[in-house]
Amino acid sequence: MLAAAQRLRRSSDFAAAVRGGRRAGRGTLVVHLTLPVTSGETAPKPARGGAEFDSAPVSRAGFVVSKAVGPAVVRNRVRRRLRHLTRERLVDLPAGSTLVVRALPAAADAAYQRLGADLDAALAAARSGRGRRHR
Repeated sequence: MLAAAQRLRRSSDFAAAVRGGRRAGRGTLVVHLTLPVTSGETAPKPARGGAEFDSAPVSRAGFVVSKAVGPAVVRNRVRRRLRHLTRERLVDLPAGSTLVVRALPAAADAAYQRLGADLDAALAAARSGRGRRHR
């Protein structure tokens, strides 16, 4: 289980991570990763009830598992697996990062190892920042 300080709960936090983060998708999931602000930029003020009283910023994660993945039992199983996999990888992200993991319908039938491999590959792609494709 993720600690309370490591979980995204507010829809505005999810929206900010999805809008402003780097996106990378793999077979069973899509990640949106917002890295912390570098020293030359100004950081946005934390939301009310957020981490404004903490001395060091903590990396946070949230999960989106829609009804397209399957019925409630399947969605909860996928969410539990993703939460466990993410907890192990959250310490490797820079402090202050925000991660949103969105499960795709293929995650319902995926093995635990496949979810882990897809998460690793998506995080690596999001962290590399290969640049944006223009349409």
